[in-house]
Amino acid sequence: MKTASNNHDELGKCFVQHLSAMTSDILPKQIDRLWQDIVTRYGEPQRAYHTLNHIEQLLVQFENIKHYLAEPHITALALYYHDVIYDPTRSDNELKSADFATDALSPYLSPEQCQQIYALIMMTANHQIDESIDSVKYSDAAYLLDMDLSILGAPWPTYKQYAKAIRQEYAHVADDNYRDGRTAVLQGLLAHPKLYLTDHYYNQLETQARDNINHELTLLAAL
Repeated sequence: MKTASNNHDELGKCFVQHLSAMTSDILPKQIDRLWQDIVTRYGEPQRAYHTLNHIEQLLVQFENIKHYLAEPHITALALYYHDVIYDPTRSDNELKSADFATDALSPYLSPEQCQQIYALIMMTANHQIDESIDSVKYSDAAYLLDMDLSILGAPWPTYKQYAKAIRQEYAHVADDNYRDGRTAVLQGLLAHPKLYLTDHYYNQLETQARDNINHELTLLAAL
């Protein structure tokens, strides 16, 4: 069984591989500095769900679907950076994360590559895809967004731990306010015709995700 540190070592190695595949104009010590910045951010004390364990879970899934992606290295880097800035008291975390990624990577990647990563991260704010992008980029974005929401379709015990971790991140919010806010978020998710945009995730997780959300709504209503 892997320890957390081993998992994070593997995450670091994968980060090196993806970034190195996109540019030869970067030194190992520069990649290591970028990775250590990511580790520091995801290790902040206000996080309970949005940690490196979340990124590890996404990268495990990425390995299973990367053959569907047109630009897997771009998508992988977007996964690494999409929650790099996370303050539960703010509503601009995705924007701040996208800016952080661009600032960190722009010395090494092309403007187009940085813009693609920026755009992918920004789509995680409302989990909607910019309809103006071409079909290839649309498909990659759909997989990234589905991976990010895959926790919703996990077995109930795993989902329950996720919901508990989210509550922990919002410990500064009173119970009544949290119940109301979380209920609105979950009801908003249920209002989508489809939670998952790709057939791969829709077929596997849609039914379980809706069951989980309804179960959490029932528990919230009892508070």
